[in-house]
Amino acid sequence: MTMQEKINELLELREKARMAGGEKRIEKQHAQGKYTARERILKFLDEGSFEEFDMFSTHRCHNFGMEKDTPLTDGVITGYGTVDGRLVFVYSQDFTVSGGSLSETVANKICKVLDQAMKMGAPVIGFNDSGGARIQEGVNSLAGYAEIFQRNILASGVVPQISAIFGPCAGGAVYSPALTDFIMMTKNTSYMFVTGPKVVKTVTGETVTVEDLGGASVHSTKSGVASFAVENEDDGIAMIRQLLSFLPSNNMETAPRYSCEDPINRLDDVLNQLIPENPNKPYDVKTVISSIVDNGEFLEVQPNYAKNIVVGFARFNGMSVGIVANQPNWLAGVLDINASRKGARFVRFCDAFNIPLVTLVDVPGFLPGTGQEYGGIILHGAKLLYAYGEATVPKVTVILRKDYGGAYCVMSSKHLRGDINYAWPTAEIAVMGGKGAVEILYSKDVKNIEDPAKKADYLNEKEAEYTQAFANPYVAAKYGYIDDVIEPRNTRFRVIRALESLRTKRLENPAKKHDNLPL
Repeated sequence: MTMQEKINELLELREKARMAGGEKRIEKQHAQGKYTARERILKFLDEGSFEEFDMFSTHRCHNFGMEKDTPLTDGVITGYGTVDGRLVFVYSQDFTVSGGSLSETVANKICKVLDQAMKMGAPVIGFNDSGGARIQEGVNSLAGYAEIFQRNILASGVVPQISAIFGPCAGGAVYSPALTDFIMMTKNTSYMFVTGPKVVKTVTGETVTVEDLGGASVHSTKSGVASFAVENEDDGIAMIRQLLSFLPSNNMETAPRYSCEDPINRLDDVLNQLIPENPNKPYDVKTVISSIVDNGEFLEVQPNYAKNIVVGFARFNGMSVGIVANQPNWLAGVLDINASRKGARFVRFCDAFNIPLVTLVDVPGFLPGTGQEYGGIILHGAKLLYAYGEATVPKVTVILRKDYGGAYCVMSSKHLRGDINYAWPTAEIAVMGGKGAVEILYSKDVKNIEDPAKKADYLNEKEAEYTQAFANPYVAAKYGYIDDVIEPRNTRFRVIRALESLRTKRLENPAKKHDNLPL
């Protein structure tokens, strides 16, 4: 063959690989409102930046007649490129080739990407759209999953890992996304579950649809498996790019800093009027967040799960931060099992990747009841406590209103190595609310008061005394547990000043193989 003939052969093979499972299967993919594996990568990466690995890979299975069909790429597109000029590694499962099922070859391709990402210190984004293990390959397919899992584990806390579920993801396949940092799902076109509806029906007798068992709505509201649920793949791709803008490339770097035109000393008088005079009335903590962060931009994580706590990414003077805030608008901002798990995972992610934490506190305590106790609120609540206590990144806390009991300790208090702790004048820092406190403190006294009206007046009087004496920020400030009481409208400026002062913070935990987080 001449050189030109060899080049022509190469070009023909490349075109064949790009056609993946063929025109009919590509059309079927589009008819379902889904992009192909290659289209997803090209839409996600900066234009012209994609460099592909293993385009000419094929499977090596000779069982069940598989040797008669050996399509190029074998069901996954892999490689690297850039997002806003920053290096990222990608893999995208191709449903048009054997249903995107995982073969030994597919696993090897994904493992290569993960290995390269670790060596180069760059994020990994996986687009999942697969029918699961390739049954024809038996244990080799299962071994491939385990090889991927092992790399997900080793990469955890080293490089950011993001999973986009843009189609089916079932059985053992779900555990790779579960090991990554963030999971995104598309509504109506993606699902995740360990066992499908047919197996559920056989084993438990339950009749359930694919969507109700493992759709985006389920995992973004009930299970907490999904970090984000988006309307379509375009929205998902845009959101992943936005998410990456808040993150460093690896655990040895800090997130990119952006120029900020939002004045650092911008005052927002709305904050001075935000807290209701009645301490039992709710307000939306997202109003505080949008008022104090750069340009009001806030990327909320798990917005529809455990709404009593709000977590997400924002910037202060161009610096990326993670925000954790109790939400008085939902269950009064109380901490429960789900909120504790959600908050703890987010805090640990930020700490792993050098992202400072800003905590906004308005928490009446932990949710009481047998449901919570039987569900292990002690252990789950300890996760959030543990996460804050082990975190060595800069930690700035602002107490907006209630901060009672054990929840005071948990929410990035000075005693868990909070660096700078502020309080608004409306802050109430105490073991418990005034009503509960006086019922305990004066229980013997009220027994001697027979008139119900006089008993009520006495308790109201003592509650007012207790609130005046203890449920305020100044007792804690007297002991140095609060560094300053600040005017609400000045919060943005004070937080930015605090974060700037903490940029050179150095703190290390004791040497250990690894911790034993209460799981």
